[in-house]
Amino acid sequence: MNLNYEVITEDNISLCRDLCNELMAFQKSKAHITPERFDSMNFETRLLPSIKSAIHNYIVIVKDDEKIVGYVYSNVSPKEAYSNDFATFFDLTSVRKENVGCLSQFFIKDGYRQYGIGSVLFNMSMEWLSQFNDVEDYFIYVSNGNTEALEFYKSKGFTVSHDILDGFITVLRK
Repeated sequence: MNLNYEVITEDNISLCRDLCNELMAFQKSKAHITPERFDSMNFETRLLPSIKSAIHNYIVIVKDDEKIVGYVYSNVSPKEAYSNDFATFFDLTSVRKENVGCLSQFFIKDGYRQYGIGSVLFNMSMEWLSQFNDVEDYFIYVSNGNTEALEFYKSKGFTVSHDILDGFITVLRK
């Protein structure tokens, strides 16, 4: 493996299209609570709207030579962005500051997991998020059935806050 981590701009977000769509299919394959919700989730409906509504975006891709094998997308957004027609992701009154940090999407292709790539991407995201003085609450949302991701984030210091959408998503907070 010849891994390279590359921070990309929003202008190059299309590089994440295939992996984002793979992430949605992966989450659906793991889900045991309303997996059909993922049928309408893809690059255009999940990643692009999130990028547009965020104040700051951070995208890192991982390449093995020239093949993109993983990515992480984190953002800083107004806390109100997490109360919408889909769901209210947390009690807005529990967040003192106006903005929150979110590790929003995270995916590593099968065959590349268990090599420390996830920890590198996670650490890059947390380091980036920590630079914002107007953010003190960090959130991660894990789809039901993705026990490995849930345990990974817990091992990194996040705690389960609550479930939303009848258990479809577990909210982790730090």
